[in-house]
Amino acid sequence: MRRPFVLAHLSDVHLGPLPRLEVRHWNVKRTLGWLNWLRHRSAAHRPEALARLVADLHAQRPDHIAVTGDLINIGLPREYVAAADWIASLGTPRDISVVPGNHDIYTRVTSETGIVRWAGYMADDGESPLVEPILPADRFPFVRRREGIALIGINSAIPTRPFYAIGRIGEAQLARLSSVLDALAAESVTRVVLVHHAPLPGQTTPTHALVDADALEAVLIRHGAELVLHGHLHRRTLVYRHGQSGPMAIVGVPSASLAVPRAREVLARYHLYRIAPGHPPRIEMIARGLDRQDGPIVEIERLPLEPDRQHELTIAERPAPR
Repeated sequence: MRRPFVLAHLSDVHLGPLPRLEVRHWNVKRTLGWLNWLRHRSAAHRPEALARLVADLHAQRPDHIAVTGDLINIGLPREYVAAADWIASLGTPRDISVVPGNHDIYTRVTSETGIVRWAGYMADDGESPLVEPILPADRFPFVRRREGIALIGINSAIPTRPFYAIGRIGEAQLARLSSVLDALAAESVTRVVLVHHAPLPGQTTPTHALVDADALEAVLIRHGAELVLHGHLHRRTLVYRHGQSGPMAIVGVPSASLAVPRAREVLARYHLYRIAPGHPPRIEMIARGLDRQDGPIVEIERLPLEPDRQHELTIAERPAPR
């Protein structure tokens, strides 16, 4: 029997420190975000915590690494360059898949290169990175096949007005996702969907929610997936849905760089998924990270993702607005 495929998942890296905010990059949202970073986030999201987490992740020798967005903070050009360097330090485009988060498409990109610097990590197998100044919307979802696993990256990030961190998939991308999921079902692969925003209705506040979560949930149930991975909430969440093709686990991972507790967010963590082939596949989730400030990276949780282990979100578990 083929050995389990090991997939690592981390998110909400929020790389710091921020470069200088130059006058030509000022706008209301960036200025407010810059102030929020100075007052709150810079003390909580620590590069040294992220570095220790990544070192531990590499020691686990996963077969592939998924990064579900929020690599940067306020959309400054030098942030995209720093994020590209960080992704390259994590691994090659063959070994890393990335989808953008709301902080990565923080404001409307004009002449700036933006996330196109990461295009090689957001491309279908065998596809060349883009040279255009923006990523066309029809590049999502992308599909990457790895040893019986199909990674499907979708983009939920859109530029928003100040104090909003909403996302949207959009009708065109949802239609393409439906076709992709159906095609992959015929290949008998384990379908793993990657998205930044929490994909289900009611998982967070309206100012931070995926506005078409109802539509995405309907697509996932109708066309099927075995695993859906997301970030955005800075918390570990686990919800099951039952689609026409079988059970589906939907898992959120905390921030990979949070070294100081904020509100109800948990300390830096990443997840490993041991995916054993089968119909349905057997999937074990292992959470590793900080169990206390300045503590070591340790195993925090280990559990099989089975539909009889129902974990539904309640009102009390929903994260406070950030």
